[in-house]
Amino acid sequence: MIDAGEQVDSIVTDPPYELGFMGKSWDSTGIAFQKETWELALQLLKPGGHLLAFGGSRTYHRMAVAIEDAGFEIRDQIMWLYGSGFPKSRNIGKDMEKRKVGGIKNLKKIGEKRGIKLETGTQGYSYSKEYVPGISMGGKQISGDIPVYEITNAYAGWGTALKPAHEPIVMARKPLEGTVADNVLKHGTGGINIDGCRVEGQKQCVPNAQFHKHKFANAETVNVGIGYGTGRSGEMSDNSQGRFPANVIHDGSAEATAGFPHTAARFFYSPKVSRDERNRGVEHMPKKDKVFNGQSDTRSKDMKGVEQKFTTEPAANHHPTVKPLDLMKYLVRLVTPPGGICLDPFMGSGSTGMAAKDEGFDFIGIEKEEEYFVIAEQRIKSSAPLMDFI
Repeated sequence: MIDAGEQVDSIVTDPPYELGFMGKSWDSTGIAFQKETWELALQLLKPGGHLLAFGGSRTYHRMAVAIEDAGFEIRDQIMWLYGSGFPKSRNIGKDMEKRKVGGIKNLKKIGEKRGIKLETGTQGYSYSKEYVPGISMGGKQISGDIPVYEITNAYAGWGTALKPAHEPIVMARKPLEGTVADNVLKHGTGGINIDGCRVEGQKQCVPNAQFHKHKFANAETVNVGIGYGTGRSGEMSDNSQGRFPANVIHDGSAEATAGFPHTAARFFYSPKVSRDERNRGVEHMPKKDKVFNGQSDTRSKDMKGVEQKFTTEPAANHHPTVKPLDLMKYLVRLVTPPGGICLDPFMGSGSTGMAAKDEGFDFIGIEKEEEYFVIAEQRIKSSAPLMDFI
C-alpha cells in the first residue's frame, strides 16, 4: 500500500480525457478535472518531483488548471504529434441531401470508394487506400466499391471536425524546498534528465556562440557572432551527444515528418504501437474483437448503446488507448531519477509500468477497471517477471 506521504519520485500517466470515448463510462467521470485528484498526486510526490499527464486537445485545459490549482507548478507542455488519427467529422452536405425528397438515391453517382464492410451486419464503412479485392482485412470481409454521389447543396465539402494529429502532455513539478541544488541533494528530485533523453542525430560539430574573427576586404579584422553552440571564441563545439530534448515528440510517420522535413530529426520520435507490442505478455489470454481503437465488441452497460462500426483484428489487449512503449520509456526516463519510483494512477493496460521496469525504475500502478488491471499485470510481468502485484 502507499502511505499518504512523499513516497514517489515521478508520476507519468495517461488519465481519462473526459470525452466519453466510444461510450466508455470511465472516460466521463470528470476525475481528471478534479483538483482533489491531483492533490492526492501532489501528496505522494517528493518535493521537486515531476508529473507528466496526457490530455485531449479539447479538454487539456481543464486538466491543466486542476493540476495547477492542486499546487503544482506548470513547467511546460509537451506536444505528441502523430499521423494515424482518424477524422470524426460529419459530412454536412450529405446530411442536407438526406433531408430532400428522394434523398441520396436521386443524386448523380460520380465515383466509387473502396473500403471494408463488416461481416457482422453493422452499418459502418472504413475506407482504405490499401484495399485489395478479395483479401480479408482484420478478419473481416472486404466489400466491393462504395458509391460516391454528387452533393449539390451549399454545404458540399463542409464538415464538423479536424483530423486529430496531436495530444498535449502537461509537464508539472511539485514546488521545491530551497534551490534546485538543495532539493536534489535532499530528495534526488527537481531536475530532468537532459543527457539521458538527447535526440540522436548526425555526429557533427557546430560553430559556437562566441565571436569569430573575420577579415573583410579593405577593412580591419572584426568579430562576427553567429548565435549557437558553445565553446571559446573561434572554436567548434561537439554535438556528438545528440540534440537537446525538445517539447515536441512525433511518431515518425510520413504525415508528421512532412510538416517539418528538414527539422524532424531534431525531435524524439516513437512509432505507433505494433500488434506484437500491444499483446506482449498477454499472448495466452483470450482475444476479443475490437471496435475502433480497441473497444470490445461485446455490448454492455459500460458502452451506453454506442453503435459499433469499425472493427480490427481481435487482440488480447483490447484497451482502446495503448501508448507506444518507446514513448513511455522516454517520458519516464526524462523525469525519474536513478533508482526512483514512478507512479501511474491511471494504469490502463500497463505501458507506463512496462516502460519503468525496462528503464530500471520501481513502479506503482493503480487501475479502476479489473479487466485492464489483469492485462496490465501480465504485460508488466513480461518486463519484470518477479514483480509483486497487490
